[in-house]
Amino acid sequence: MKFAVDRIVLDTVVLENINTGEIKEVNISELPVDIKESDVLIFEDNIYKQDINEKQNRINLLREKMNKLRG
Repeated sequence: MKFAVDRIVLDTVVLENINTGEIKEVNISELPVDIKESDVLIFEDNIYKQDINEKQNRINLLREKMNKLRG
């Protein structure tokens, strides 16, 4: 499963499932040390790992959409 880091509040990280939109809260201690908002995580084998490629793909997609809106 892939999750986007929506926000970080104290020791709680709010994750959004990229496919379903489901929201879940996870303790920050369960995530990679350098986690930040807008990161993308893969949950495999009960471990969260950063997915740098997916994060960059999402950033590029948003840039394309913004450019189209600007005309």
